[in-house]
Amino acid sequence: LVIHLHMQPIYSTRAHVFQIDPNTKKNWLPTSKHAVTVSYFYDSTRNVYRIISLDGTKAIINSTISPNMTFTKTSQKFGQWADSRANTVYGLGFSTEHHLAKFAEKFAEYKEAARLAKEKSQEKMEMATSPSQESPGGELSSPLTPVTPPMENINGTDDICDTTPNSDTRPEPSQNALAFAHSPVMTKHWEAELEALKGNNAKLTAALLESTANVKQWKQQLAAYQEEAERLHKRVTELECQSNQTPAIKSQKTELNQTIEELENMLRDKEEEMEKFKEELENMNDLMEQKDTLTQKLEETELRSRVLEEQLAGAEQRLEENQEEQENFRKSLRTLLELLDGKIFELTELRDTLARLIEEAS
Repeated sequence: LVIHLHMQPIYSTRAHVFQIDPNTKKNWLPTSKHAVTVSYFYDSTRNVYRIISLDGTKAIINSTISPNMTFTKTSQKFGQWADSRANTVYGLGFSTEHHLAKFAEKFAEYKEAARLAKEKSQEKMEMATSPSQESPGGELSSPLTPVTPPMENINGTDDICDTTPNSDTRPEPSQNALAFAHSPVMTKHWEAELEALKGNNAKLTAALLESTANVKQWKQQLAAYQEEAERLHKRVTELECQSNQTPAIKSQKTELNQTIEELENMLRDKEEEMEKFKEELENMNDLMEQKDTLTQKLEETELRSRVLEEQLAGAEQRLEENQEEQENFRKSLRTLLELLDGKIFELTELRDTLARLIEEAS
């Protein structure tokens, strides 16, 4: 993982890093032998917030914060969050409750910032694709303006770094954390994120169509501007060839040169905006790939849910059959006990009768 210059660290702390076992979805697997630095980064090019942790040169956490994510405290010193893009659940064990509370507070803060940045980006994209985006001066406003986050010390603020970074004390995940990671919340989280991506996909598709139409229109305008510039250049050449230049012709030449410069500036602005739209189209393709991935995961989850439901129905049926068998067995035992009671009573009467006969005989 390469940390680019446009990614600014805005908060750091130290913790033991875990990931959920991808096979069992129950057990936690430690990804670091000791406490490592876990940092929040701001990616200014994509206008997103990331959680990144390196163990030497290996990236053990690379998670992009989305508005649908939730950081959950499962014990006094342990917290976790699910990353559907990475298809895993991350867990962090802190040395103190204060560090956990501070990390959770920053998670909520940057999650809200990510939500606002997403809404602002969507609003600007809608404004960029609307016909009324042109400014009074005839220049188009830029569809994207990066949001600069509040900067903090690169090492965090008060009590950000653990004073015992090499401590061997590793907080273990609680049973509640394991149950949480294995619960149907993951399925609901994927469904919610898929629905959000579907809505965003519809908006982005409409924006893509409008952007394509605008690009075609701008290409036509660029061609017209180029033709106009060539015509003006020819006009200037003709005027320069005239032997008797009057002040009026000189003034006209100056105005034509100014017009040419303005058109050239407008051409450069249009080319820059076209480059920005190309970048947006690439981002849209990334979102489409993410949507397809989430759709596949949701289908797999639904298939597993149906299999589990069938297994549960079979278990319930077997349980009912066992209960019926137990009830029949209890009825048979009661009948046998009644028979035994009758036989015992008859034997008692026979013993009494024999005893009287013996007494009478003696």
